[in-house]
Amino acid sequence: MLFALLITHGTRSGREDAGMSEQERVRVEITDGVADVRLARPEKRNALDPAMFESLVRTGEQLRDDARVRVVVLSGDGPDFCAGLDFGSFRAMANGERLSASAQLSPTDGPAQATGQRAAWVWAELEVPVIAAIQGNALGGGLQIALGADLRIVAPDARLSVMEVKWGLIPDMTGTQLLPELVGRDVAKELTLTARVVSGTEAAALGLCTRTDPDPRAAALALAREIADRNPHAVRAAKRLLDQAGRVDLRTGFAAEQTEIGALIGSPNQVEAVSAGFEKRAPVFRD
Repeated sequence: MLFALLITHGTRSGREDAGMSEQERVRVEITDGVADVRLARPEKRNALDPAMFESLVRTGEQLRDDARVRVVVLSGDGPDFCAGLDFGSFRAMANGERLSASAQLSPTDGPAQATGQRAAWVWAELEVPVIAAIQGNALGGGLQIALGADLRIVAPDARLSVMEVKWGLIPDMTGTQLLPELVGRDVAKELTLTARVVSGTEAAALGLCTRTDPDPRAAALALAREIADRNPHAVRAAKRLLDQAGRVDLRTGFAAEQTEIGALIGSPNQVEAVSAGFEKRAPVFRD
């Protein structure tokens, strides 16, 4: 098995490190509720091969089941976030092969069924916020993985592209469905049909990313720590509601608001938030 990620749990005040063999593709460190997830193939620009697909899915699934994780930061080791498919995958396509299909994954009931789709969608499925920190190249499948995050902080000189059409392909890792929600249908078509590369600065102007920062990973970790200090049940409820916006009718959305607020009012963490505010101290929330 190429994936051998091990997350050792501890208290929120401690630091939990993931074990890693030389064949692994993803590294995780969990500190005070923030999961720092890094694509770990820098010598290949964190390119996507079957092992990377498999590691991304399994890592996301492990974090999804860990109630102590409050926020996830997703980034890449080295100068790039993810340069897309590796050359081996393109060579296999010449023979009609799809190497991503060889990844060993358990079945899922979720909407994303193909391996590449699951590698991107698993981050959207998490109940907690996911922040992608993008530097260098985020091309093709690499960009689609970032689209699965809730927020994207990008270096001004980063290079982003929906690059699949350049190779005679289409974005098939959830990108055709998620990209129009961010930039609008017309801009999504322009980016997809031309495969042009945009800078981080232009990406922010287009709505493709949340904002720019010269050190996106540091900025993402700082933002993650700020969110992790909020009532974790309120944060998860807010994400659920915002993810429904535009995907359900207003009656359903408004009813969901009332359900969520009803569950929060008077709950231990909500009472703690009020008490800490009046007492001018840091709140202590229970996950």
